[in-house]
Amino acid sequence: MAQLTWTDTTEIAIALDEAHPETDPTHINFVDLMQKVLGLPDFTGAADRCGEKILEAIQMAWIDERE
Repeated sequence: MAQLTWTDTTEIAIALDEAHPETDPTHINFVDLMQKVLGLPDFTGAADRCGEKILEAIQMAWIDERE
């Protein structure tokens, strides 16, 4: 798999859904979401390059992926 960065919201959402099927993306806070993204094996982005808008986009993509 290719290396993921913060702009790869759809790919991150797919990876999160596969890695954390027990997590409800509608009830995750941004701190926990960021930690889960940073913990993905193919993720190479830096924590200081992420903001609320990016996390919101990832969360929405994850919700869409789950549906």
